[in-house]
Amino acid sequence: MAGKWFDELEEGQVFHHAIRRTITETDNVLFTTMTHNPAQLHLDEEYCRTETEFGTRIVNSCFTLSLMVGISVNETTLGTAVANLGWDEVRFPKPLFHGDTIRVETEVLGLRESKSRPDQGIVTYEHRAFNQKDELVAICKRAGLQKKRPD
Repeated sequence: MAGKWFDELEEGQVFHHAIRRTITETDNVLFTTMTHNPAQLHLDEEYCRTETEFGTRIVNSCFTLSLMVGISVNETTLGTAVANLGWDEVRFPKPLFHGDTIRVETEVLGLRESKSRPDQGIVTYEHRAFNQKDELVAICKRAGLQKKRPD
């Protein structure tokens, strides 16, 4: 277990996650087709080259969101998460492209005791992903139910 107990977290605490990930064409195509998303923006290079402002395929934003949160798990919730309670304010200010490398940071925005579960608390995180140019490419707030340190 490498995640933090609810009691170990502090509002304003920021985690600069060690894992960085270069996104491949296979990542994008596999995720997009596995989720039955037929969007040309992720799959059709010729269409994107001639019909979009990007000139090439862009990475599926749902993959970006999943990867951003997944990278945060080892240092925040691994072994201590009970449930994901919701997402809020998910944004993608810049697109990602095949070959981009992302890094992620997570900030603890809020903590509150669970009213119905005395051994757990609710944590609000903000996850932020940046590309290799240090441009913000994804941001979201996430609330989760997290275990307190056992007595």
